[in-house]
Amino acid sequence: MREELYNYLVLNSSVLTLQEVFLNFFIAVVLSIMIFVSYRISHLRAVYSVRFNISLLMLTLITTLVMSVIGNNIALSLGMVGALSIVRFRTAIKDPRDTAYIFWSIAGGICCGVSEYIIALIGTLIIFMVMLFFGKIQNNERYLLVIRANREQSKEIEELINAAYAGKAMLKVRNSTSQSVEFIYELSQQIIKTYAKDVNIAENLYQLEGVNSVNLVCQNDEINQ
Repeated sequence: MREELYNYLVLNSSVLTLQEVFLNFFIAVVLSIMIFVSYRISHLRAVYSVRFNISLLMLTLITTLVMSVIGNNIALSLGMVGALSIVRFRTAIKDPRDTAYIFWSIAGGICCGVSEYIIALIGTLIIFMVMLFFGKIQNNERYLLVIRANREQSKEIEELINAAYAGKAMLKVRNSTSQSVEFIYELSQQIIKTYAKDVNIAENLYQLEGVNSVNLVCQNDEINQ
C-alpha cells in the first residue's frame, strides 16, 4: 500500500517534450499579448499603469512555467504550494478590474501549463471581447462644490445655489464657526453638463460680499483630484 501510494505521488508525473514546452510558452505569449492589449484599451485614463500591464504579461508566463514543472505530480504541487505560501504581496489595487485581470493572467497561464490550448484560446477570446465592450465603462463622476464665506452670507449662498441648479444640488456638509461658514455641495456629471453652460457659479458667488473661495473638485472611484 505504501509503495503504491509512493508511486502515485512521486512517480506519476508526465514529462513534457521540448516541443510541448515551446508550444505551451508560445500560446502563453499569444494570450498574454491579448491581455496586455485589452488592459491598455480599457484603461485609457490616468489610472493606467504600464508596469502593471507588463506584470500581467509576465504573470501569465510565470504561471505557465510553474504549471509545466508541476504537471500532474501531486507531491511536487504540494511542495510548490508550501513554497509560494510564504510570499506576501502588498501592492495596492487601485481599480477593482485589476483583480480580474490578475486572475485572467493566472488562469491563462494554468491552461497553457497543462496544454489545454482550446480552453485557453476560447476563454481568452471571449473575455477579450467582453472587456472591449464593457471595459470603457467608467463610473459616473461626482463634483464637489466647496464654498467658504462669512457666516452672514449663509442664506444668500443657499438661495443662489438652489436657483442656479434648480434645487438639484445636494448639500453634503455645512461647517460653521462664529465668523465663517463652509458649504460642500455634491453635483452629478449630468447636472454639470446641464447647467454649466448657462451658469458661471463662481462669478455669481463672488458677487456676494464675504465669499472667500469657491472650489469645484472632480471626484470618482478611480482617482480623486
